[in-house]
Amino acid sequence: MRICFFMVLLVFNPFVYAEEMTATQPSVYPQLWNANDLALQGGLENIVKQQGLWKAIETKHLSLVVVNISDLFRPKLAELNGNKLIYAASLPKIAILLAAFVEIESGNLVETDELNEHLTKMIRYSSNQSASHVLSLVGEDRLLEIIQSPKYALYDQERNGGLWVGKAYAKGRAYRRDPIGKLSHGATGIQVARFYYLLETQQLLNPEYSNKMKQMLANPGINHKFVKGLKSVSGTRIYRKSGSWKNFHADSALVEYGEHTYILVGLSDSKLAGDWFVKLAEPLHKLVTLGNTSQ
Repeated sequence: MRICFFMVLLVFNPFVYAEEMTATQPSVYPQLWNANDLALQGGLENIVKQQGLWKAIETKHLSLVVVNISDLFRPKLAELNGNKLIYAASLPKIAILLAAFVEIESGNLVETDELNEHLTKMIRYSSNQSASHVLSLVGEDRLLEIIQSPKYALYDQERNGGLWVGKAYAKGRAYRRDPIGKLSHGATGIQVARFYYLLETQQLLNPEYSNKMKQMLANPGINHKFVKGLKSVSGTRIYRKSGSWKNFHADSALVEYGEHTYILVGLSDSKLAGDWFVKLAEPLHKLVTLGNTSQ
């Protein structure tokens, strides 16, 4: 009788169940700043050395961030020059995407089929015309207010900056360069990774708009860098935004593969970096999904 009574308590007592859940799963999502993982870090460093890119890391011409978010409550992060602020060309268009949906959610901007088409073209095909159009609807100052707000902190001067859009994607001068690097379109790898993590955990917007943003990042329209490098890996689903201008190359991706989900970010001021990202993509995929750093 005592055993049966104990089992009834265990099954039907919500306080016992809640206590068990709390012991195994955090109640809130952690900050990526505190998510460094030694095994993932070692694997990233090994891969970079195997690819002959360690000098680019040492001379700060390459920034890489990998985050395993298969368990959203326990992200694992590895980074090399992850807090370095670099000119990121079209990659910061993700900040325009966010700002547009923030304004839609708050009622300051009306969602229309035309607007959604511009947003999709801006992300999938990196349309400068669409990016400049959406930026004009959101407002230059309003966008910078959003990305620097405490809620998002995607540009934080105390953490060496982050995502920045201080110029339309058209001819003309920058309306406001970032306070740290004086860049018109800038990013740090960790802040870009934060964008994807916050999106995946629906901390940016409500579920409806989070899903709409994610679908616009799906089905990349440009086959290069990480997308090209993962083409031989069947079963991946990639949500992505890249950027290229002169010798500057940037790429970012949220990758789903079976039970695995991870984030890749690469930023560089080397003209060779586009090819670097192609070669790095598959080994980094194996690192996350198999724990394998061998070629």
